[in-house]
Amino acid sequence: QVQLVESGGGLVQPGGSLRLSCVASGSSISDYVMAWYRQGPGEQRVWVGMIATGGLTTNYADSVKGRFTISRDSAKNTVYLRMNSLKPEDTAVYYCKAIGSSYSVWGQGTQVTVSS
Repeated sequence: QVQLVESGGGLVQPGGSLRLSCVASGSSISDYVMAWYRQGPGEQRVWVGMIATGGLTTNYADSVKGRFTISRDSAKNTVYLRMNSLKPEDTAVYYCKAIGSSYSVWGQGTQVTVSS
């Protein structure tokens, strides 16, 4: 059973950058598609992007393409979400998700607030 813990959220000014981390324990991230989601205030949780098990292929929602980058460090069993050019509409709780062949696991989320 894999467990996920997100960190790195906080308050940032519009146009700023932030890197979120998702540390996995109990299993290797190489065995999962790793995805990022976010849920803004009063909004549904939506998909942000993903990285394939091999770590070479990524996909992103149109709303974040060109600004967000997902990467991983297998040695640290950690997946990252680098967020650049942040906008107020990026304000949300960000969640990582491990997607396996038979089950998926969510982290608890980390708050990102983009405000001037």
